Amino acid sequence: MKGGCVVMKQMNKWLFLLLLLLVVALVGCSSDKKSTSSSTPDKNDEGKAEEVSLTIGSWRTEDVAKYEKVIALFNEKHPEIHISFNPTKNTEYNTVLNTALQAGEGPDIFHLRPYAAGLKLAEAGYVEKINGLNGLSVYPEEALKASRDEEGNQYGVPINLSSTQFFYNKKIFKDNNLEVPTTWDEFIALNDKLLEKGITPIAMGTKESWLLSLLHGIVGPAIYGGNDYYQAVLAGEKDFTDPAFIESIKVMNDLKKYFPANSEGLGMDDIRTLFALGDAAMFPLGSWEIPVVLEMNPDLDLGYFPIPSKTGNKTVTTWVDGSFAINANSKHKDAAKTFLEFLTTKEFGELFVKEFSMISAIPGITSDNALLNDISKSTENEATPYMWVTNFTGGDPTTKSLLESELQGMYLGQVTPKEVAAKVQENAKSWFKPFQK
Repeated sequence: MKGGCVVMKQMNKWLFLLLLLLVVALVGCSSDKKSTSSSTPDKNDEGKAEEVSLTIGSWRTEDVAKYEKVIALFNEKHPEIHISFNPTKNTEYNTVLNTALQAGEGPDIFHLRPYAAGLKLAEAGYVEKINGLNGLSVYPEEALKASRDEEGNQYGVPINLSSTQFFYNKKIFKDNNLEVPTTWDEFIALNDKLLEKGITPIAMGTKESWLLSLLHGIVGPAIYGGNDYYQAVLAGEKDFTDPAFIESIKVMNDLKKYFPANSEGLGMDDIRTLFALGDAAMFPLGSWEIPVVLEMNPDLDLGYFPIPSKTGNKTVTTWVDGSFAINANSKHKDAAKTFLEFLTTKEFGELFVKEFSMISAIPGITSDNALLNDISKSTENEATPYMWVTNFTGGDPTTKSLLESELQGMYLGQVTPKEVAAKVQENAKSWFKPFQK
């Protein structure tokens, strides 16, 4: 019995040791498993990232539904980044945005006004630099300059190009055996033929001053020499006392006889309606008007032509009409940069031209809209900068706004073309460095 007890005790001892080894082994396995889990997420957590909410500020109140489609496409690859597009009425946008930024608030991402207006916000420290952002290399230098400062810092991703050109009613041209002009003289002859037939040649009014700098941006290059003159101005080799520039203002005055009766009282809505309803043959305005005019008259057979010069060169006037930038005070800059990188992709560019009926700032993006596609090609091959927007929004008042008010005065017979040019030069010389050499 005593021997049996000894044997039993020894068995219990070995059983205890066996259990102890088993526990140690299990603890070791558990420890190893825990260590692996800390460095490699469980399958259930793979691909999950911290959820972030961003807001976008803009002046494009009419584009809410369109940006919902943009955000949906972005969320296919980045479902963790929730974005709200919250636009403000365009006439109130600058004030609302500036007030918010000055208070250290505002949207995470916002539409940056092009050129000087947007760069003023950057100079004040409200806009995050995006130097080196993936995708910026797809844009031409001219597009990037719309949101780049003199030191070369980039602040915005260009979204769309705007262009201005002459739209025309193809039916009116066909019914009257008229051809698209290829020289300036042919353009003037075309207007005279339309007048003879009792047709208003050009849907243009002078009530809203911005229309006048826009019109000069279209016809001016045909008279003063397009890009050659523009480059000479930037270099300070020529200015607004140049005879060719004065001639371009005189031409603006000469065109008045081709405007509708009582053009002094006509604004944007009036001239758009005249053209859309077939009461004027031509409409010198921006590419953004295509969907607006066709919505008013879906049956309108709409065409366009670049303005021809006296030598036969043709130009459409272009500029970047807004970029997207990041609020320097945003708490989610990395997520905001991810969205801006998406805006540089071909996928976004193709969706943009399809939904917005505008020209993408990304080169080579085509559209199913043949008219828009043709204009897009013109912006790549026949472009001249809209210098009043790209280079002359400085000064107080700005040179652009002074030109507009002086042109209004010219159309009312209060100042001569030479006087308009002299006043524009005086204003520009007060701040434009190339003119101060």
